[in-house]
Amino acid sequence: MTLDRSRFLYGLFFCCITLMFWGMLPIALKLSTGFIDPVTLTWLRFAFAGVVMLMWQAKRGKLSEFRNLSAPHTVRLMLAGTMLIVNYTFMAWGLNYLHPGAAQLSFQLAPLFLTLGGCWFLKEQVFWQHWLCFALMATGMLLFFHPAIESSTGMTGLGFLIIQVSALGWTAYALLQKSLFRVLSPSNILLSIYLYALVVMLPFAHPASLLELDTQDRWVALFCCVNTLIAYGSFAQAMHYWQTVQVSAGVAMAPVVTFILSEVCVSFGVFSGVIFSAEADRLSLLGMALVVIAAITVQLISPVLEKRRVKALHRLTVATDR
Repeated sequence: MTLDRSRFLYGLFFCCITLMFWGMLPIALKLSTGFIDPVTLTWLRFAFAGVVMLMWQAKRGKLSEFRNLSAPHTVRLMLAGTMLIVNYTFMAWGLNYLHPGAAQLSFQLAPLFLTLGGCWFLKEQVFWQHWLCFALMATGMLLFFHPAIESSTGMTGLGFLIIQVSALGWTAYALLQKSLFRVLSPSNILLSIYLYALVVMLPFAHPASLLELDTQDRWVALFCCVNTLIAYGSFAQAMHYWQTVQVSAGVAMAPVVTFILSEVCVSFGVFSGVIFSAEADRLSLLGMALVVIAAITVQLISPVLEKRRVKALHRLTVATDR
């Protein structure tokens, strides 16, 4: 297996895991809105992930990596942690006003923000074919959720704005994380962020309220915690193996996963008092197909376009030397 093929397959594997768990997360967060406030839930998710990650990294002897940190790198880590806190808290808050699928749709400006950030700050190459795929993806999203858009209420606008703050926080976190890969592994970056958030958010959280949860509520909270550990760990690895434009396109399929899982819950009568159908029609299904096609196309054309760019630069260098 060649190095390029190996990196692609590793990136695909971790991106698929991220996609599945992020697709499930809005449903779990929607269920949590009735028994816990967003700040306390966010603190709990960071605390759980931080403790587990600390034990795992200590057991593997990976904590010595932090000796390479300089003051500027530490500031970046703290800023990345702050941005992830914003992402988590505002996403949970926004679900007070939006259907899980609609929240995921609103969040899909984040992959575009990430692509722009990768282009501007990390100097990654974005081709016109990528922009065409994102335009197709945007069209698909609008078609996919047109019933929710057409029946929107006044609270939906507020929910949309809250989710956009969450999306901007996530984008800033992802870009800062990628800029730290040269000094820290993805696991240690997340460990630093989790522990930072655990300390910073504690004065604003209400841990004592967790003792009042019933059995079902505890399972929902535990799933949110485990989801954090798996989804963001996989996302960090995907960013390590793939360019931001590839990860962005993969993550953009999360609303489709959320929609399918929501409909499964409705079909089986699970969480019937909280999760409702998005009422997708044929136009919505067409939109879902466009999103899937666009996302797959980005994955297929990205390696080809990158090889063409490298060959063109090589030919230019040879011609200049002559």
